[in-house]
Amino acid sequence: MALALTVGAAFLIWGVLGERLEEWNLTAPIVFVVLGLLAANGPWAVIHLSLHSALLRSLAEVTLAMLLFTDASRVRLHALRGDVGIALRLLGVGLPLSIVVGTGIAFCLFGHHGFWLAALLAAIVAPTDAALGSAIVEDERVPTSIRRLLSVESGLNDGIATPFVNLFLAGALSVETVLHETIAEACRELVVGAGVGIVVGLGGGVVLRWSLARGLGDRTIFPVAVLGLAIGAFALAHLVTANGFVAAFIAGLAFGAGAGPSMDDVTNFTEVTGGALSLVVWLSFGASMLVPGVRAATAAAVAFALLALTVMRMVPVALSLAGSGYQRQTVAFIGWFGPRGLASVVFVLLARDALEPGPGTWLVSVVTVTVTTSIVAHGLSAQPWARHFGAMARGLPPEAPERREVHAPPSQRPLARWIDQTRAQRPPDDAA
Repeated sequence: MALALTVGAAFLIWGVLGERLEEWNLTAPIVFVVLGLLAANGPWAVIHLSLHSALLRSLAEVTLAMLLFTDASRVRLHALRGDVGIALRLLGVGLPLSIVVGTGIAFCLFGHHGFWLAALLAAIVAPTDAALGSAIVEDERVPTSIRRLLSVESGLNDGIATPFVNLFLAGALSVETVLHETIAEACRELVVGAGVGIVVGLGGGVVLRWSLARGLGDRTIFPVAVLGLAIGAFALAHLVTANGFVAAFIAGLAFGAGAGPSMDDVTNFTEVTGGALSLVVWLSFGASMLVPGVRAATAAAVAFALLALTVMRMVPVALSLAGSGYQRQTVAFIGWFGPRGLASVVFVLLARDALEPGPGTWLVSVVTVTVTTSIVAHGLSAQPWARHFGAMARGLPPEAPERREVHAPPSQRPLARWIDQTRAQRPPDDAA
């Protein structure tokens, strides 16, 4: 009850003061981490959350699955058009390069832990967080094409990073197991997870279409069904010992590909629910992970955190965007705004449960310092840099890639087209 009261009070505080706090560059994750820290530490502590709490891990897992589903379902490659090549550069070149560079940095700083753990650490902190970057994505001073690019990248790189995390964790566990068997099992989990996602995503779209055609369902309550698809894909994958995050991610892609933009509104409920749960995760992070992680941190951990937010992110982004036509300020802007957040927290909790206590504690400490540094640095710098970058972009010529505007055509997705036609053919009294 104390935890429930703390969460309720935190939501109320943010609801009442959120707009003013954001004017001071205090984002929701910063505020909720601080509230969690205050509520769980000192003589006024009212909640007691353990770092090893199954509740914390389960909450973080389900939240990430929901956000992966909604992020993937909103991807519209046809809307990117001229920007699709840039998005593919960031995801297909920048992300793998980031893991490679991060592995090198981690191995130089923590070589005694071995190559696999260094690679695992790099993969855990490689994906960016769409929620932490919302201050930039929603800031209209930033050109639309840049905001769209950052949104697509952060929405997809969690799912793309998942196979790397699983494979490197398998390698880290190979001391006690046979490496090729472990990696083969990890690959099987990824493939089966993708299959589950396709079945649930496409199957869910077909069921909604069938329900709408026969007047059994109402579009206004479809959001509840979509929430069920996101959670169901994740849970079903776990039941068949597959990767739940890949399943949720692929299910979102499959559902979005079939439904198209006309069904975007039915994913709003899942997105809002996932967003609210993510704030609970940040409160729990401040209450249970921040103090132990910082206490166990070393100078090498702090150095890795700083390098992860700069060299590990910005150099691969610069290399992947070479020849794109973007200004140097634009490349630096995109490179800097790659905040680390929820995905890194979930991945490190999963890794900690699988590893021995020594390596697991070390990993949690380094990731905690990295994520905390990112929350503060990116949160405080978002509005000032957006204002400066927006002013710079407005001075560029209209043909500059930063100012490219793409208006997506009406969806030609079969499911979306069929739903629109069905709604148009329904009698007025049925529609009412």
